[in-house]
Amino acid sequence: MTGFARFVRFAGFAGFAVLGVTLAAQEQFIDVNRGIKEVGTHGPVHTIHVAGGVHALIGGGANVVISVGEEGVFVVDTGAAAQWDNIIAAIRELSNKPIRWIVNTTLDADHIGNNEKMSNAGRTVNGNPTAIISHEKLPIRMIKLPVPVPVTARPVNTFFGDQRDLHFNDNPVFIYRSLSHTDGDVFVHFRQADVIAAGDTFQTTTYPNIDVANGGTTQGYIDGLERILDLAVPKHLEEGGTYIVPGHGRISDEADVLEYHDMIFIVRDRIRDAIKRGMTLDQVKAARFTRDYDARYAAPSGPGSTANFVESVYRDLNRDKK
Repeated sequence: MTGFARFVRFAGFAGFAVLGVTLAAQEQFIDVNRGIKEVGTHGPVHTIHVAGGVHALIGGGANVVISVGEEGVFVVDTGAAAQWDNIIAAIRELSNKPIRWIVNTTLDADHIGNNEKMSNAGRTVNGNPTAIISHEKLPIRMIKLPVPVPVTARPVNTFFGDQRDLHFNDNPVFIYRSLSHTDGDVFVHFRQADVIAAGDTFQTTTYPNIDVANGGTTQGYIDGLERILDLAVPKHLEEGGTYIVPGHGRISDEADVLEYHDMIFIVRDRIRDAIKRGMTLDQVKAARFTRDYDARYAAPSGPGSTANFVESVYRDLNRDKK
């Protein structure tokens, strides 16, 4: 039985089971997020040891995930440009080894703002600037942005399938395509450490931002989250086990991902039913199909807001009808 199928079966009695979660299990999970500490005196970037050699840097834009070990440093997303000094200082407090690999999970500025600097700060084993990995769709989308990403900051080490894998720091690393926020998004699984860097396929802070113009889809979010659920394994009563670092927000486990998946799935079905009944976008917004989730996920404005989420789902589903 896959992780997702197991969770579907679990969902029916999840409310009952959570009552039996032991204090020890709760504390074990919570302690990961309690491990936040300021990185020296370098500013508002904080580091969390997630598991094994994998750490998360919080506060530098999108969450930055790094793997440190004997071979060097592996970086997932490079953060916001304004936080470069803080981010590189945080990395150097963890390791003085060369930055060998960089992965871009998506194209937003808070994820890729330091691509060029991070690449030049590292070296491949051949002495070249550090290679940036992405799905092949991502640099194509970067070129077409209103302000195109410079060639020196774009990924050139791309793959065209559903996944890529490599071995680094004694850790099998799997990079999975996720047609969620855009059609070039990916997430990264550090298998031995049992940590997933989810990028914007999953976040705990707001509704998802389905970038329809750049190929993002509602179904892509659902599929990407189901793949994460298949990979993640809880440790005790659905707590702990595989840790998932979201693109934004706190470190999570499988149960958090399931909650996010179910929210998107349910809202998608509500809006799809409304479209079948001939409701307009304004009518769908007025119907408040997200009202039972707004307190948890709605941003006050912008991409993660209720209005943006509902409109993105509506336009995505109408695109499917054409």
